Amino acid sequence: MSTLANRAFAKMNGIGNEIVVVDMRDSAAPLTSDDVRLVASVCGVPYDQLMVLHKPRLAGTEAFVRIYNNDGSEAGACGNGMRCVVRRIFEETGQTAATFETRAGLLYCWQGPATDLYTVDMGTPKFGWQDIPLAEEFRDTRHIELQIGPIDNPILHSPSVVSMGNPHAIFWVDDVNAYDLCHFGPLLENHPIFPQRANITLANIVNRNHITIRTWERGAGVTKACGSGACATAVAAARLKRAERKVKITLPGGKLGIEWRERDDHVLMTGTATFEYEGAFDPALFASIV
Repeated sequence: MSTLANRAFAKMNGIGNEIVVVDMRDSAAPLTSDDVRLVASVCGVPYDQLMVLHKPRLAGTEAFVRIYNNDGSEAGACGNGMRCVVRRIFEETGQTAATFETRAGLLYCWQGPATDLYTVDMGTPKFGWQDIPLAEEFRDTRHIELQIGPIDNPILHSPSVVSMGNPHAIFWVDDVNAYDLCHFGPLLENHPIFPQRANITLANIVNRNHITIRTWERGAGVTKACGSGACATAVAAARLKRAERKVKITLPGGKLGIEWRERDDHVLMTGTATFEYEGAFDPALFASIV
């Protein structure tokens, strides 16, 4: 039987990003990809990301957070999911600041600048082709040679690429709604240039302080919001001198404030986190697991 059977969970929402938070700090039992996929099934609690809190591995941290996509794969970062985790912990403990460990590194988080907003320090972006990673060398990752469509008239081309703990490719367009992201997203996510697959974002620069995006999320598909995608887009736009280092990002599910802090190059993401309901996983959901 799955270790998730009868386990309590919180269903939450990060500006449209469907999040399930599970606290397993009292258990050393591992999760399997079958566990993760079954939770996301129609009979379970469908989600974009599953945020699982494990016992802290490092002194001074609240938890080691593992992040799963609904296809069973594991992600290194999820900004919207982290805000949901932060709200959950803060409401339970009364804290207003805490540090969490993820596969992408340590994330320092705090409440503010308003009581209904939460800020996550997403760390520093990476631009080296081996760090993103890419399958071949590109000296300038502000734009790489990649396109969809005819060579002389490509539909999408020359994305910026960056890692925010997970790989992102940002295509600059005039209208983010003018493209069939459900069609192009999986083709680009699984392009051979991305050995670990990639998150694919369409981005339109409204002005130097405002960017609109839509994202096909690696392992989850089209999503109403992708926090790390918003961070990657803000950084990529600033690298191209097309936007300021502090911008508003509009996503289908809402808005995020992103600042690429100049003094240390850390990326700060600020937004809401909405609680929906609590429950416990029905053991029958995992009956197929031997």
